[in-house]
Amino acid sequence: MLPPGSTIGILGGGQLGRMLAVAAAQLGYKVHIYAPDATSVAAEVTAHHSQAAWDDEPRLAAFAAACDVVTYEFENVPVDTLRFLSGHVAVRPGVAGLKIAQDRLEEKTFVAGLGGRPAPFAAVPDRAALDAALEQVGAPAILKTVRMGYDGKGQARLRTSADADAAWETIGRHPAVLEGFVTFAHEFSVILVRGIDGEVRFWDSPANVHEGGILATSSLPPPQIIFDQQDEARALMAKIADELDYVGVLTGEFFATEEGPVFNEMAPRVHNSGHWTIEGAIVSQFENHIRAVAGLPLGSTATAALPVVMHNLIGGGIETVPDLLADPACHLHHYGKAEVREGRKLGHATWVGASPKGSVLDCSSVEV
Repeated sequence: MLPPGSTIGILGGGQLGRMLAVAAAQLGYKVHIYAPDATSVAAEVTAHHSQAAWDDEPRLAAFAAACDVVTYEFENVPVDTLRFLSGHVAVRPGVAGLKIAQDRLEEKTFVAGLGGRPAPFAAVPDRAALDAALEQVGAPAILKTVRMGYDGKGQARLRTSADADAAWETIGRHPAVLEGFVTFAHEFSVILVRGIDGEVRFWDSPANVHEGGILATSSLPPPQIIFDQQDEARALMAKIADELDYVGVLTGEFFATEEGPVFNEMAPRVHNSGHWTIEGAIVSQFENHIRAVAGLPLGSTATAALPVVMHNLIGGGIETVPDLLADPACHLHHYGKAEVREGRKLGHATWVGASPKGSVLDCSSVEV
C-alpha cells in the first residue's frame, strides 16, 4: 500500500484529473499533473505540474522519478507515453486497456471475442470500403473515426447510402468503423473499480440521457429494463477487467434493448456518468480509483440515497450557477474553466435524495 505523503502522477490536466487530485489529497497523497496544455484546471489544485509534450522523454523520465505511481484521466494519452513511463514507474491501469479503448475497431472485436454484443459493425479503412460496409451493416448507420473522437466528435450519420460521400468528408476521411443503428429503450453505464488483488465492485447503473452526443443527465433509480439487464452488462465488464488485469475505475456504456444489453464503448478511466457518486455513493469513483492505484482497500460503492440526478453544465449552462447555488438540495461543481463555448463541459450539479424539479433545472423528462 502506498503510504500517505507519496506522490501520485496523473496524465492529463482536465476536470477528471482535478477531481482525482481532490480525492487523492483527502487520502493524504500529493499529486503531480503532467500535460502538454499551458493551462490546467487539475494543476490548480495540485502541488506539482509538468507542462511538456507527450513524447518528451527527458521530461517524462523526470516526472516518473518524482512519482510513486502514475495514472491517467483520459484515454487519448498516447500509448507510447505509457509504455515509456512503465519502464520507470508503476502505471495503473496499464497499457492494455488504453490501447484497446483508443481503437474502436479493436475494442468492438475484443468485446465480441469475450462474448459481448456490440452493435453491428464493419471496418472502413477508406472510402471504397464504406460502400461495402453499407452493404453489410445497412442504413441508417453511424460512421465513427477509429481513433480519437468523443462526446459526439468524429462521427457522421448516414440515413441512406446516398449520404456516404458527405459522411466520409465530415469525419475528415479518416479510417473509421460503420455501426448499425440500435433500437433501444435507454442508455446506461456500468462503472466498476478493480483492485490490485482482483477484487471488483460496481456502482449502481444510472440511466443516461445524451444531447448532441454529449452526456446531459444521469439519474437513479433507472427504469426497470436497466435493472433487468444490469447483471449481464456487469458480467461482461468484469470479464473485460479481468482479461486486461485492470486496476482502477473502468466504465462501459450500454444500450438497453429488447434483446438484452448492447455494448457501445468503454472508457479506461473515471467517467462523466459517475460524477453522481461524489455525493450519491458511500465512496466515489474518484476516491476508489485512487484507492485502487495506491493499493488501498476498496471502499463501499453503495448508493447513499435515492433519487439521484446529475446534470452537466455545458457551454452557456454555466450561467445558471447562481440559481443552482440558491437550491439547498443542489451540490455544485464548477471546473474553473475560463472559456465558455458551445459543447464544453464546465461543471455539473447533483441532487441526492431530492428532486431538481422546481429548481432552475427542468428535469421533468428525467425518470427518477
